[in-house]
Amino acid sequence: QVPPSSTLLDVKHKFHKACPQWYPSRVGLQLERNGPYLKDSVSIQSLAVSSIITLYFTDLGQQVGWTTFFLTEYTGPLLIYLLFYVRLSTIYGQVESTKNFRHPVVHLACFCHCLHYIRHLLETLFVHKFSGGHTPLKNMIKGCAFYWGFTSWIAYYINHPRYTPPSFGHRQVSLAALAFLMCEAGNHFINVTLAHQNHSGSKACFPSPTYNPFTWLFLLVSCPNYTYEVGSWISFTVMTQTLPVGIFAFLMVIQMSLWAQKKHKLYLKKFYPEVRRKAAMIPIVF
Repeated sequence: QVPPSSTLLDVKHKFHKACPQWYPSRVGLQLERNGPYLKDSVSIQSLAVSSIITLYFTDLGQQVGWTTFFLTEYTGPLLIYLLFYVRLSTIYGQVESTKNFRHPVVHLACFCHCLHYIRHLLETLFVHKFSGGHTPLKNMIKGCAFYWGFTSWIAYYINHPRYTPPSFGHRQVSLAALAFLMCEAGNHFINVTLAHQNHSGSKACFPSPTYNPFTWLFLLVSCPNYTYEVGSWISFTVMTQTLPVGIFAFLMVIQMSLWAQKKHKLYLKKFYPEVRRKAAMIPIVF
């Protein structure tokens, strides 16, 4: 028995007291079997048509917070890459690990890779707001397996003593590195703009560009953060000219385009006049 003004989160807390093994973030409540899960902020009064309401319970499995999810997912690649960068003898062998010469692109690649994940970690801590949401633990395990596994493959080839530099030499490396840094800067400024909009509570209009030129991509696409993310990995591929990075970049393009299309459809429902002429992620093409 709960007051009509109670939210579903209140119901979950009462349920947790009765059944301690089901903590609130693990409980999914539905109005009908196989229906959508109801948000914690929904009030009982808005759902009930009478004094009695039936809610269906689903165990969502062990949950982790979004902050923990992203910190774990991004810390792994940062540390794993550095392990390969120092050329441990257990990885490359005693003879190969003693070779001191490294092409400058190897050092540059390490700097860019670390910069990318340090930016993600800092934005997770100080820019993004997750509102205390949770996700199943299995999702974190899959995400870590993907990022950590690809980082190991990428770092092994780039830091290998027999690594061969890009075909067009210094010019190819320099232009790709410049493009990478520009995409990283653009991604950061887009995330700051989106976070500022969420903090101010102004969600009545589509995110608009500011005086910062990096945010002007909002004029062409609805998800410029994904555009910059893909641009970073394509630039990193050109800079290092390695097959593992190229495969990873290709998979990122597919994943980011799927996320962008999904978010673009939500934007079309909310801000149709402002979004209808925009692409989802890649100007004109997508």
